[in-house]
Amino acid sequence: MTGGHRRRILRIRLLRRAYRPVLAQAHVAPKPPGSPKTNFTRCFGGFLVLVCFRFEMRSRRFFLDPILGCATLALCVSCASTPEVDPVYRPTENALEVIAVLRAHINDDTYRFEPARDFTGRNVYRSSLLRLENLEALHRDAIRGSRMDGVLAFAKARSLERLRAFDLAAENYRLAADISEDLRLEALRSADICDALHEAAQMTRTLEPGGETDIGSDTAFGAQLVELDPDSVLAEFEARVALLDGLTAITEGTHHNPIALEEIERADVARANYFVGIRKTDVNGDVRAIGELQRVTYRHPVSKNFNRHLLQLADLYVELAVEYSNTFPPESLLFDPVRFQELVEGASRLYEMVASRDGTPEKLEASRRLEAFLAFSIRIDRDRFTP
Repeated sequence: MTGGHRRRILRIRLLRRAYRPVLAQAHVAPKPPGSPKTNFTRCFGGFLVLVCFRFEMRSRRFFLDPILGCATLALCVSCASTPEVDPVYRPTENALEVIAVLRAHINDDTYRFEPARDFTGRNVYRSSLLRLENLEALHRDAIRGSRMDGVLAFAKARSLERLRAFDLAAENYRLAADISEDLRLEALRSADICDALHEAAQMTRTLEPGGETDIGSDTAFGAQLVELDPDSVLAEFEARVALLDGLTAITEGTHHNPIALEEIERADVARANYFVGIRKTDVNGDVRAIGELQRVTYRHPVSKNFNRHLLQLADLYVELAVEYSNTFPPESLLFDPVRFQELVEGASRLYEMVASRDGTPEKLEASRRLEAFLAFSIRIDRDRFTP
């Protein structure tokens, strides 16, 4: 036997010894539940290993490197497995999973704190409503057969009232009361409260532009506000707040109390925005607009939107300062430095107050607005003293 034959036989024995565990795993390993691709990849890897052995025994020396590459690839494929699905994209397994998450956040004080978010990062009430509707559409017969349709209607109503869909929430509450006797008392009580909240929300609906939070930002809508009588508008807002104050007293100690407080805050903000929108039509309009925005901050100091209210008030001071500098140029004798300095100090104080609150998203916004406004005030001082 020549030296070449001995080296070839030795090489074959080494390859057999190296790939023996892979072959045993490919032929003997049982199929694990839930991963059907695992055994297929292992068997496919074992098949490639057998092919490599066959070619190795019949090939010449220059076939060795390609065969070893194929064997390595087969080994990697044989060890592969199906990855686990990310829980974010995994479908909801049952209705109780969604209802349990929603139940944990029913008593959250959304007037003082931001609404909770689920593991996907979305509003927990909105995401729960979407998941319940999807389950209801996919498994309607199974839910009806298990008598879960009343529970789903009640859970959907809990989500809808947090999303300000009070009319839809009342309908689902009454549907749950008709289906489930156990939920009847609580469902009817909640339906009456949602009806009152819907009535209060509709009282000044014409004074709120769709999708806008600042009435003064919409020029066309501001033109419509000018045609309204301020006294009648003020009476409507007072009636709305009076109705909501009564609901606040009735719902004391329940999860509907923060919802009523949120509606009172929205009514106060809408009232302030109305006077901001019509401030240029009255001689004392600027003073009234500032007073209304200050009223919002005084009435809702613990609200989660308190920093937003301060920013809105500061922005009004900035707008007044810019309008004053445009009306009375700083280099003219009609420019009153004391009046302008009052506006600058008012805006700067509010921006600094918000910028000093750590852990809030408005901190960075207030600091950047303060820098821009200070640059504007410096330019005004430069123009005023420039010969």
